[in-house]
Order: sequence, then structure tokens, then C-alpha cells
Amino acid sequence: MSTVQERFETFPFDGEPRLIDRQEDLLLADPMIPPGPVRLCRDHPPIEVVHCDLQQLERPPPEPQPEIQAESSPESPRGIYGSDHLRLEWRTMHGRQSFYHRNVDAAEISFQIAGRRTLMTDLGTVELAPGDFSRIPVGVAHDNFGREDVHLLFYVPAPVDEALPAARTSEVLIPPFEGWEPVITNELITECLAGPGHDVVMAPTDELCLLEHAKDEPERIQVLRPADVPGTTRLYTSSHVHIGRVLHASGDGRVYRRIRNADELQYQVAGHRTLVTQRGTVELAPGDFVQIPVGVAFTSIHREPSEHIAVVTARGVHRVGEVARTGERLAADAIEALR
Repeated sequence: MSTVQERFETFPFDGEPRLIDRQEDLLLADPMIPPGPVRLCRDHPPIEVVHCDLQQLERPPPEPQPEIQAESSPESPRGIYGSDHLRLEWRTMHGRQSFYHRNVDAAEISFQIAGRRTLMTDLGTVELAPGDFSRIPVGVAHDNFGREDVHLLFYVPAPVDEALPAARTSEVLIPPFEGWEPVITNELITECLAGPGHDVVMAPTDELCLLEHAKDEPERIQVLRPADVPGTTRLYTSSHVHIGRVLHASGDGRVYRRIRNADELQYQVAGHRTLVTQRGTVELAPGDFVQIPVGVAFTSIHREPSEHIAVVTARGVHRVGEVARTGERLAADAIEALR
């Protein structure tokens, strides 16, 4: 009978967790159903995985040329999780969209998965490469020029703060990329975390004037790149959402975590690992998303380096992406064999 440790944690993680010793076979077992007509617990669904396949998105990069100013060539965003307090999207972009976008209530955080993306804002322009995180503050107009681009978007109600110093910042760059020419384009204003159907107004804007506005702004877009140190590196914080990067060379899964007042969303960036939870066990590979519900104990087992993004939300979230597979209930001896 294997004994493991549980870290009983409380968002926003400003105090030490309670440490509880557990018998793993009991921690992962089905509940004991007492006799009688009253059922004490519900039948919960197993853990669910949403997958986005990078291989399906590969295509030759477009040649930079002036006509991309008028043509829209991004793919539609793919919703993964959503609520009134957080939206997570998978996005790929080959070219530019046909408008600038300005959120009135949310910060827009991105993680660059693959390809290159030029982020143009009225706080300056910055080139984003795989591994870069960036935050567009609430109320800032922005557009993107993607080349074989794949990125994640997190819409979080403002204010949101960086938890790391910037690796670099945006600059006033005119032209922002080779082949660019200024045009009159549209500017879209949205509310409610920029969700579908929450546009406020769209009107023409002078792109050159918008980008030159950065000359008079002291604030800049900050790009974060967490150092390759083991453990969780916190990147962004708000009153109810924390976003971090988790990196480990290996893990034997003998320490479980349970967050008593928040869900945790995970996106597997690199490596493979076995996620063990009280609602099932599942193998995770790059491109996988998973939601660990509030109060459910979980751990990871892997022999190779693993990297994932962890989004902790204290106000709940629901899955909107299609389920690719679900977890399987394994006994403790089967978990032990994975180690």
C-alpha cells in the first residue's frame, strides 16, 4: 500500500499549503456506498482532454506584400474554455485580419506556440517568437501579422499584472514589417471579454495615425520569457486568475495537489506525461488541454522533461472545445507500475 502526500492549497496561494499523508489506493478508489435510500455523492464525468493538432495547421508562409493590408487571412479562433471571467482560445494566423481590435474590459494575454507574429499596437510593435508571452492592456488597439503562426489567447478582466520582469518591450516601428503600407482600416471595439456577439462599434481608423500614437505613450507591451528553472513560474496575476509555466525534468507523482477553491486548466507545451486525478488518468501530449475541477486531487508522472501552462481560475470555467478523449480510472497498483 503506497503512501503519498497531498498539498491542500488555497488560491491565491499566499499562504503555505496543508500537507496530508494519504494511502494512494484509497485516494483513487471509488467511494464506499453506504446502505440505505439516500445517495451521498453524484456520478461525475471523467477528466476530459481537448486536443489541437499542430500538424493540421502547417502551410507555406505567405510572402509579405502590400495587398495583405486589405485581405483577411487569419483562421477563425477555436474556443477551448470560457466563462464570464475567463476565455481561452487557440488561434492560428496566416497574414493579417482586416481590422484593429480594442477591448474595453479585458486584458488580452497570448502565448506563442509556433511560427512568428508581428504584434502592432498603439503602444508600439513587437515581434513574437515561440515561447513568448505578451499582454495587451485593456483599451489598447492591436492587430497581428502572422507567418505560420499558432498562439493561445487568454482574455482576463482587467486589471492584470506581470509577475516577471520583461525580457523585451515593444518599440515604435514604422513600417512594422517589410511590405507594410498604411491604409484606412476598421477598428472594432468589444466588451464581455471579446466574446462572439459582444461587439460595441466598428468604425474606420487611420492605421498610420494609430501606430504613431505610440510615440507619445510611455507605456509599452512587455514580452515575458520565463527562465528554464524547475517548478512553477508565475507569469500573470489578477484577482481571480493566475497564469504560470510549469517545467520539470521528471516526476514520480508521489505528491498530489488539491486546490480547494479554484479550477486548474493545463496546456501541454512539450513532452509527454501521465496526469493522474481522482476523476481518471490520461496521457498528455503537446497540443492537449485539460481541466482539473475545483477540489479534485491530481499529480503527474513522467520520465522525460515536461512543460505545460497552468491557468488557475477561482470563478469557474466551462469547456467549449470538442472532447478528444477522457480519463480512465486506474487502481493504485497500475499507477505504481507507471513509475
